[in-house]
Amino acid sequence: MRDDTNCTNHLIDQTSPYLLQHAHNPVDWYPWDVEALDKARREDKPILLSIGYSACHWCHVMAHESFEDAATAELMNALFVNIKVDREERPDLDKIYQTAHQLLAQRSGGWPLTMFLMPDDHLPFFGGTYFPPEPRHGLPGFKDLLQQIARAYRQQRDAIANQNESLRDVLQRMTLTPPAAAALDAAPLAAALRELEQHFDRQHGGFGRAPKFPHPSSLDFLLRRAQHLEGKDSERSLVMAGLTLTRMAQGGIFDHLGGGFARYSVDNEWMIPHFEKMLYDNGPLLALYSQASVASGDPLFARTARETAQWVMREMQAPEGGYYSSLDADSEGEEGKYYVWTRDAVRALLTDEEYPLFVRRFGLDRGANFEGHWHLHGYVDEEILAQEFGISNERVAAMLDSARGKLFAVREQRIHPGRDDKILTA
Repeated sequence: MRDDTNCTNHLIDQTSPYLLQHAHNPVDWYPWDVEALDKARREDKPILLSIGYSACHWCHVMAHESFEDAATAELMNALFVNIKVDREERPDLDKIYQTAHQLLAQRSGGWPLTMFLMPDDHLPFFGGTYFPPEPRHGLPGFKDLLQQIARAYRQQRDAIANQNESLRDVLQRMTLTPPAAAALDAAPLAAALRELEQHFDRQHGGFGRAPKFPHPSSLDFLLRRAQHLEGKDSERSLVMAGLTLTRMAQGGIFDHLGGGFARYSVDNEWMIPHFEKMLYDNGPLLALYSQASVASGDPLFARTARETAQWVMREMQAPEGGYYSSLDADSEGEEGKYYVWTRDAVRALLTDEEYPLFVRRFGLDRGANFEGHWHLHGYVDEEILAQEFGISNERVAAMLDSARGKLFAVREQRIHPGRDDKILTA
């Protein structure tokens, strides 16, 4: 058995922060390269492919539970050739195996993506996402799964070959270039609009149920369609886009102190996010809120765009040029610890005039919304606060800005989430 206190594996010379996070696992990880693929073929071992990224919370959980565990690593090393991939370095591989997972499992994938591949043609014959160390929530324990997969590979090769032939056919059909259309028409655009309407959350904005993602491309589509439609059709598109943009900007998915959006909300109200912040989410959202601000004149959209841009330049802009990839959801080993507050901590920072406004605006007069703490979520509009407290809108905005600035200054002294300083170019 490897000594997991001093071991290194084949990831030690990689540059990806995600791969380097696993370079001292007792698992004998390889990057996706010729050496690993040849080893699998030569030793007739299936490949265990694990795809993730540095800021991925559940990637960290599975790493701590399984990949840092000596007994699990011993099984992985004996039964498989183990390959780690950073999805941001190899989006091509991620797309292939996410698609394959969806076909095999008949449900969407995610990260960490855990796929078991044949050693010769690298087609997957089984896959999933996160697996717990012991059976839980209908998922098999990871160590048991490893042994079952290895046994199936040895004993059911014909069945696997037949399945893989079908999978290969489907993947090939998906990559074939469709015949050129005789003429373009607006039917696909109308169908897309109907589809979005069917899934639209008319109370909170967004599409579908939790977990809720921002889907900036869908919102951009709605804004652009509204310009080409007339009457109620245009109005419906604007309502869907406008309500969603407003609720996200007011919700906890947006960082009300430092700017920028988290990856998604775990609830329907946009209140509690999965706290990681991704460059590739915030780039499109920055453009979207900027354009929506110009089109509508809404000051909320303008402020959201401005504060998102300030976050990008402050925390994600590399001195030599380019922008970093992401911020972790975790700090000090806990998800969201960097972002949340207690009432006492907030009360100690604010004046007697600021505190009641801040409490009403961000829900500190309600029950704690995140593991005994408060994560800031906009409950009451500033215009309503002005009416409640009998002061001007401008005075409300000035005091809330002052309060947010004080909390931000204190938060800056906390231990920050880890940053994936890989610079993305596309």
